[in-house]
Order: sequence, then structure tokens, then C-alpha cells
Amino acid sequence: MSRKREPSTGQPQAVGDVLARYLVRSGLGPKVEAAAVIPEWEQRVGPGIAAVTEPLRVSEGTLFVAVNTSAWMMELNMMKHDLMRHVNAGKKDGRIEQIVFVMRNG
Repeated sequence: MSRKREPSTGQPQAVGDVLARYLVRSGLGPKVEAAAVIPEWEQRVGPGIAAVTEPLRVSEGTLFVAVNTSAWMMELNMMKHDLMRHVNAGKKDGRIEQIVFVMRNG
């Protein structure tokens, strides 16, 4: 395990602990937590929805998701409230405030 010495104590510290403190001090923690929805997308929405969508990015609390067809886009817009509940389940910080569905290019 990689460790970094804490200058004030001289004791080794786990890199993960140092990184966690940095994220808190810098205010980046909620943004990192919000962005975690992208690799967790299939687990949070299920394989059926994940098969026809692709989470693209998170910006200012908005999750942008590409959708394969206009029929799916209409269906997902009707399910938006439930999807928001799933993507925010268990999160205290970095909650998604809005989901925007866009048509997939190509």
C-alpha cells in the first residue's frame, strides 16, 4: 500500500486517506460523488435501461444520458422520477438534481 508521510507528525498515511482529506478541503468531494453515477449506471438503473442508454457526463448536478431511440427517450422521460431515486440512492453529497436525455449520435 502506498503511503505518504504527514509533515506534522512524521507518520505514514494511506494515499486514500490523504486524497479523501484533499477532496473535503477543496470542495471537490460532491463533484466526485456525483460523477460516480457514470460507472455505476448499470447497477443503479438495471441492465435493460443500461442496454439502450449511455451516461455521458455530469455537470453542475445534471446527468446527461444518451438514448438509442426516440421511443426510449419518451419512456425514460416518463420514468425520470424513479430513475432519479435510483441514481441518488444512498448518496448524501453529490446528488444528481436533474437528468437530461439526448439522442445518441450515429
